[in-house]
Amino acid sequence: MRIEAGEIRGLIGPNGAGKTSLINAIAGVVTPQSGSIRFEDREITRLAPERISSLGVGRTFQHVELFRDETVIENVLTGLYRHHVYGLAPAMLGLRRGAEAQARREAAELLRMFELSSFAHARAGDLPFGIQKRVDLARAIAARPKLLLLDEPVSGMSEAEANAAIATARSLAHERGVTLLIVEHNMRVMMRLAERITVMHRGRVLAEGTPAEVSADPAVIDAYLGEVAHA
Repeated sequence: MRIEAGEIRGLIGPNGAGKTSLINAIAGVVTPQSGSIRFEDREITRLAPERISSLGVGRTFQHVELFRDETVIENVLTGLYRHHVYGLAPAMLGLRRGAEAQARREAAELLRMFELSSFAHARAGDLPFGIQKRVDLARAIAARPKLLLLDEPVSGMSEAEANAAIATARSLAHERGVTLLIVEHNMRVMMRLAERITVMHRGRVLAEGTPAEVSADPAVIDAYLGEVAHA
């Protein structure tokens, strides 16, 4: 499977197809038994997760991993601090007043775009799961990764919330040149928002193409999509 820079790729398939395993392998959490993974023409198959992250690969998790005792805006700021403009060392030592003000302005704008402004000073761990997922998305985008792996990014959201959140992520990805690889069970959202879709089955690629091409593939319809493809 090859993903072009700046592409928004959907990854679908039934439970056990290997979707999350693939994301974990790209992120360095697990090592594949065979094959190789390349990022920007560099072999990353056996690199540590921290090294892969430093190369510009970010991710969200199916089960949200926020700083639960921190506020929403503080969580988004941690994403900005990972970005090279601010860096981790200044974040730990205390940013200069001007840089900190700029970081907070950027964080506030991301909260606005993800419709989170009213939760800016709420404790992240106290929020409903669907809102936590939006915070996770905003934080991940804030870090300005080159490749962002999204694992079930809209689970726990209503369809309207899901459409809005992914549309915002898609807009920001195009604006910032971020490549997205999205694992998502919400087929209606995926068919509308992914530019290309890869269908996995038992660890292998069953089909690949535009949403229209995938939704018209008889094998995909029979195996995974059913009537959703025609919704």
